[in-house]
Amino acid sequence: MSSLYERLGETEGITAIANDVVDNHVKNPRIGTRFADSDIPALKKHAAEFFITGTGGPALYQGKDMVSAHKGMNIDHAEFMAVLDDALSALEKNGIGQRE
Repeated sequence: MSSLYERLGETEGITAIANDVVDNHVKNPRIGTRFADSDIPALKKHAAEFFITGTGGPALYQGKDMVSAHKGMNIDHAEFMAVLDDALSALEKNGIGQRE
């Protein structure tokens, strides 16, 4: 059986997904303002490395864990759901099935 990393398209596929997730977040009216002052290319790079590492690919990510990275942001339920919707939309756009 192939790993999640492989099923998501390895580094190339996961990078495309991560880029789409970040693009979705930036355009999302519910959470887009949180990214107004962000370095979007760097954010895409970190997101891709996080997903690659987390799905069993090469250990590239050396940043903060999710709790530390989002500490003090006071993310509400609607924002959390917007993030999930953006991620699901990116997966769908990239042809990733429900299993993954």
